[in-house]
Order: sequence, then structure tokens, then C-alpha cells
Amino acid sequence: MTNAPETSAEDSLIARYFKPLATDPGAFALVDDAAILSSSGEDIVVTTDAVVEGVHYLATDPPDTIARKALRVNLSDLAAKGAAPAGFVLTLALRAKEDAWLRPFADALGEDANSFGCPLLGGDTVSTPGPQMISITMFGRVPKGRMVGRTGARPGDRILVTGTIGDAALGLDVLTGGAAATVLASDPAAREALVSRYRIPQPRNVLAQAVREHATAAMDVSDGLAGDLTKLCAASGVSATVDVASVPRSAAAAGLIARSAICIETLLAGGDDYEVLCTAPPAQSDALIAAGRAAGVAVTAIGTIVPGLERPRFLDGQGQELTLKRLSYSHF
Repeated sequence: MTNAPETSAEDSLIARYFKPLATDPGAFALVDDAAILSSSGEDIVVTTDAVVEGVHYLATDPPDTIARKALRVNLSDLAAKGAAPAGFVLTLALRAKEDAWLRPFADALGEDANSFGCPLLGGDTVSTPGPQMISITMFGRVPKGRMVGRTGARPGDRILVTGTIGDAALGLDVLTGGAAATVLASDPAAREALVSRYRIPQPRNVLAQAVREHATAAMDVSDGLAGDLTKLCAASGVSATVDVASVPRSAAAAGLIARSAICIETLLAGGDDYEVLCTAPPAQSDALIAAGRAAGVAVTAIGTIVPGLERPRFLDGQGQELTLKRLSYSHF
């Protein structure tokens, strides 16, 4: 008589929650410790981001929204590179193995992986006495030599951004009882809209091809528009002027500005937007805006790339430069 091999708690966890997500043949149903990602003459784009409890999400956030955020912040990187999702690997650090948390987390992760065409290929699960952490490394495909980097912006290019800016920072402010929570106390719809932008980013992968075809440089807005534009300009060896009045904002954000509940710096330097920031010559920027319109995603011109190496200038409605005390969120 032969004894059946023992199954570890980690193996059981993987088999129960994550094996059903590993539908790509290259994942080997998660029974191997490596995967195969096939490529047919394309470049493979690799990106990785971690979300940590207490830093990128709150301990009270629902597990399904945590899963979606962990995946979507990486999808946002691919969108800005002009790449199509190909698959991802997951590292999950947990304090405890609890079905009440893992089941909705895994279900939401599977739903997003399916809808964005980005299958689970493998990963690792570990226990931790500290904050929970979800780290995803994502792979994308792009035609040979066509990935859009940060180094191609040129003087005369327009600066474009998708969606609206600052809502996620305001959503966190609502959740932590800040000024936005107080002012919007009687407007639950606005509160929920902002909270949703914080918890569940909307990566602009539908525009990846348009970014690839028209943008000279691009990145996603993760740490704050002002700081991320500064990074892009530094990489390209240029500067920029931004018309702050043109920076797109939601009705809730505009209302908070109008009531002096927040300052414009909150929107410009707030993190977690996960919109695409890119540059393009005027004719190409018009094409990008049109592509966004066709896809149902607003694309807005907010400024111009100019020669120089100084920090980008942010101008108010009267053309006066704003002094920003901070440009972005910083981990350190």
C-alpha cells in the first residue's frame, strides 16, 4: 500500500484559490515552479508593483477591491507603454489563511484577469507577522522596438493626460475623515465616486495602441501628476509649462476647489490616479484625443514641452507660476 503524498497548507491554498485562475497553458496549472510565456517576434514588457496594507490600501478596504487595485496598477503601466497584457505572477504575503478574505480576493482577481486578458502564470504565497502585501509582476507584448518610454518628449510636443486628476487622493481623504469627508457629508454619491477611484483604478489599456502609435513619451500617473511629469521631463532632457486650469478634474474635485476645502496642489501632487500621461506633436495629439473619444476615455491637453532642464512650470489662469510645496507622494 502506498501512502498519498502530503499536501502542505500553502499547496492547498494555491490549489483552492488560485489554480482556477491559471488558465494559460504556460502556467502548467501551477504545479511547476516556473512558467513559459511565448513570444512571436514581439518585445516582452515587464513591470512590477506591490501594494502594502496601510500604505496603498487601508486595512478596512474590501478584499475584492484590494485584488483589483493590485492588478490594475500594473495594467496601468502597460497601457502607458503601449503594450497589451500577456500574463502576471503573484506574490501574496498573508497574516492568516482566512476564506472570508481569500475567496472574494481570488474571485475578483480572476474576474479582472479574465476581462483584461491577463492570466495568472504563477507566483508565491508566504506568511507574515506584519502588514499584508500583494506584489504583482506583469508581462506585456508590444511590436518589436515600439514600446513607448519616457525619453522621447521633444520641445513643441503637447502634454496630454487621460481621465481626471486627483480623485483618488480625495477618496483617501474621505476614508480617513479629512476635509473632503466633512464637506461632502451630505453628498454620498460624490463620496462614493471618489472612494471608488482610490480603491479601484481604471487603467487605460483600451488606449494602449493609440499611445503606441501617437505618443513620443509616456508613463502612468501613480505618485502625482506634478512629480511624474517632472520625472518624464528629466528622462527626456526637456522642461514643460502646464496650464493648471486645463488639468481635468471631476465635478466633486472642482466643487471642493470652489469651496476652498482643498487646494489645487492636492490634485496635482496626489497619488493613485493611474491615468496615462504622455506627450505628442500637435497633429498626433489630436489623433490621440480622437482615439480617446472613440473609446469613451477623455484625453486632455494640459501644456507644452519646452526646451531646458529646469523643473516644469505650473501656471494659473493669469499665467502666474504656482509654487508647489510638494510634487508627489514619496515612500521615503
